[in-house]
Amino acid sequence: MPENTQTNMNSTTVGLGELTAIESLQKLQSLEWEINRLNALYARALDERRFDLWPDFFIPEGRYTVRSRENHERGLPLALIDLESQGMMKDRIYGATQTIFHAPYYTRHVVSSTVVLGSTLTPGLTASVQAPMQAPMQAPLHTPLQDPTLWVSSTSYAVFRTKPTQTSEVFNVGQYLDHWTSTDSGLKLVSRLCVYDSEMVLNSFIYPI
Repeated sequence: MPENTQTNMNSTTVGLGELTAIESLQKLQSLEWEINRLNALYARALDERRFDLWPDFFIPEGRYTVRSRENHERGLPLALIDLESQGMMKDRIYGATQTIFHAPYYTRHVVSSTVVLGSTLTPGLTASVQAPMQAPMQAPLHTPLQDPTLWVSSTSYAVFRTKPTQTSEVFNVGQYLDHWTSTDSGLKLVSRLCVYDSEMVLNSFIYPI
């Protein structure tokens, strides 16, 4: 071995592919952190009965759907609730809080960490995951999207219900299948599909999940 040949054990060369992978991982982690934060705020708003804040998690043409797992897996469109804009969400809240007579109850949401499944440009995403965003995107959006890429995420949830003077009970369990986009106000939901596991639901299904 030539005398002037030295090996620097402390030097590390990062290739372009590795750098791109690191940047992608950092972007993914940042995205998941932000979605987890928004999901926590979403759950807190509902549990604190701040229903006026609920529509603001969506873009104006956002869609909120509650569908059974059986119908979702079979590709059937029948949904328990299907709201196609912030306006419809506000009408729903007004009806739930001002006009509908029902026994009062509290909710408590428990949500898991979010898993970003990819984007709407990711090859291989199944039609059942892509489907929730198609309807709200058919009409032109009044709010231009900063990024035409919609991020797709899945989050498990459990909602407990407590009626005054009664014990708490499991109310609804399932997963959120969401599409997110960047706006001037940060990440917003383009659509949230709540897929609940049980074929049966408790009565008084009034407040948002």
